[in-house]
Amino acid sequence: MMKKLLLAAFVTGSFTLVDAQQLKTPAPSPAQTIKQDFGLSNIELSYSRPGVKDRQIFGDLVPYGKVWRTGANNATTLTFGDEVVIGGKKIPAGKYGLLTIPGADEWTMIISKQTDVSSPAAYKEAEDMVRVNVKPVKADINSETFTMQFANVKPESIDLVMRWDDLMLNMPITANVEEKVMAQINNLMNKDNRPYFGAAMYYIDNGKDLKQALAWLDKAVEQNPNAFWIHHQRANALVRLGNKAEARTAANKSMELARTANNDDYISLNEKLLAELK
Repeated sequence: MMKKLLLAAFVTGSFTLVDAQQLKTPAPSPAQTIKQDFGLSNIELSYSRPGVKDRQIFGDLVPYGKVWRTGANNATTLTFGDEVVIGGKKIPAGKYGLLTIPGADEWTMIISKQTDVSSPAAYKEAEDMVRVNVKPVKADINSETFTMQFANVKPESIDLVMRWDDLMLNMPITANVEEKVMAQINNLMNKDNRPYFGAAMYYIDNGKDLKQALAWLDKAVEQNPNAFWIHHQRANALVRLGNKAEARTAANKSMELARTANNDDYISLNEKLLAELK
């Protein structure tokens, strides 16, 4: 009888232990990692997302005047794949900590060399890369969950937006894309396989010398005579330069090649362009 009781206790205990080991519940402050293409590289943000949960947040749960990890659980980090500029300071590519000092009327956002700060006691001001003062604004809607995201993504600028409860903050980030792209163009144009089309499109999209862009598109056509998309962009460049006759010729050539390739998108684009040139 005793052996049976011991066996039953062992079996019951084993199931309890297994059940405890396998128990999985939702994280109170779930982690999130966001990777955003920006400039010629990308930015990665990793943080945890606490909820309001009927609590007083700023000035209470998150005190004013003290360093905050800007999230929950582990330290919040930003990883830059290329050099960026924040608050007028160049930040080399690499991984950094994102910390904040909340205030009733103004916040201090900190990019730090420290990537492991999860409590104010661990923070060392000497490790700061840059500090940026940001004015909080009342959000249009309340955010139950602490949220950070990248917004207003442009070739040379992007905003890191933070929302929680009824507040919103915005930290601008920029990159010197122009200088790097121009250096690439100048370098690659001295190679045998020159990126004429890519260089021409960069010039067109960024309001640079259209005549130079057209010259490169002419070279791109020589490299790839059946590329209907190049002929179409050449037609667009000619329109901007005021040469409608040549633009019609280029658009018709693009249309012919697009039909051969069964590309409905460029057939439609050329039809619209030719209609505008009548």
